[in-house]
Amino acid sequence: MYAVKKAFGNVALFLALVSTNAAAQVSPSPSTRPAPVPSSQPQKETSVDVPVSAPQATRTITLAQVERAALAAQPQVVSARAQTAAAEARANEARSPLLPQVVGTAEYLRETGNFAPRPGAVPNNATGSAPNTSLTTSYNFWQFGVTANQLIYDFGQTWGKWRAAEATADAQSASENALKLQTLFVVRRAYFTARAQKALVLVAKETLDNEQRHLVQIQGFVSVGTHPGIDLAQARTVLANAQVAYINAQNNYDVAKAQLNQAAGLFDTTEYDVGDEEAPPVPDEDQSLDVLVSRAIAARPELAQIERERIAQQKTLSALKGGYAPSLSATAGTSETGVALDGLVPNWDVGLILTWPIFQGGLTRAQVDEAAANLDSADAQKAVVLLQVRLDVEQARLAVRAAKASIGATEDAVTNGKEQLRLAESRYTTGVGSIIELNDAQVAYASAEAQAVQARYGLATARVQLLAALGRP
Repeated sequence: MYAVKKAFGNVALFLALVSTNAAAQVSPSPSTRPAPVPSSQPQKETSVDVPVSAPQATRTITLAQVERAALAAQPQVVSARAQTAAAEARANEARSPLLPQVVGTAEYLRETGNFAPRPGAVPNNATGSAPNTSLTTSYNFWQFGVTANQLIYDFGQTWGKWRAAEATADAQSASENALKLQTLFVVRRAYFTARAQKALVLVAKETLDNEQRHLVQIQGFVSVGTHPGIDLAQARTVLANAQVAYINAQNNYDVAKAQLNQAAGLFDTTEYDVGDEEAPPVPDEDQSLDVLVSRAIAARPELAQIERERIAQQKTLSALKGGYAPSLSATAGTSETGVALDGLVPNWDVGLILTWPIFQGGLTRAQVDEAAANLDSADAQKAVVLLQVRLDVEQARLAVRAAKASIGATEDAVTNGKEQLRLAESRYTTGVGSIIELNDAQVAYASAEAQAVQARYGLATARVQLLAALGRP
């Protein structure tokens, strides 16, 4: 009974490993064939059905294709692109008061011309009688005019607002770039997750094929009486569990592709395969931390965004301080008025307008204080981002180093597991080994292959993370 429990425990361990949600780029080792059954021992067909494989995908999607699709259609990227366009439009709006303002007017009125007497006013008739107050006597009145205004000087108020709006637009553009890098990171991670699940499907399929061959072999041994019947029962149980693991691996692969579609903003089915790609080494990934951090600081769009926001606050503060002083504008206009279109009277005017808000209840002072506080906040936020950049680079660098170190160990484990399985099959064939030993060897081999997948996925993810930490697309 203890031996049976141990066999089921090993199978459960294998199932847990092959269903781990990881991603990597590694092709499992070729299937290890069991030693052939002696020709004197008859073989019987197994009564356990092998699950039908999933339909072969008709197309393969590469990482470059997914990246292009994400940058073009991912909803968050599209939204950020629109926000950048809106910020640029607001900068143009802030510039408009610096340019001439020209307004044309056309007016038509039908009105009465009754005179309203006042004390000391001269009546509107020669006789001095009561003025006419008829409501039925009316006439047409026409007026056409053009007025132009040009700001001359306002102590940098409008100019500063325009420059602040430009810096804000640049900050939004940097924010868009940061979102693009984050989107590429998420897409790449999802792609290699799907790639790892694809590799785990092959691991599960290889294990299923091995267990199928083991069952055929054990049936032959049991039928001639060289092994007990419990071996056949255990083999059928292990094969059924391998079938479940294979089905789960296929489902995990489909789920990973669905998550990839979401990350890339693709409204697509999962009837495709991901390519057999590996994450290439990141240039300078073995450099020291200080070297990598300095390059990240120069390239990270988040830092560019913070710097542009700081410039915008500086320009805003300067513009608001100009509100303490007056503003000077020039104005000019021309008009034609009259009661008939063929008898209009022309007029023109030119002048200067000086506007000085003497007291606004402390509005300008409060706005200046707010802008100064926002500038201090921007300075502090830059320090926060610098600390985060250093942490991101250090974590990614350490992850790359650890993943590289683990790959060699997992490859050795696969080689040793393969040899262990070969020896166990040989010992079982000759009657020296037990079914428990054979199952243990199969679980150890499958576990080693799953760990190799995890190691390669870890390296791929670490390199993708390092690219994002360095601010590289």
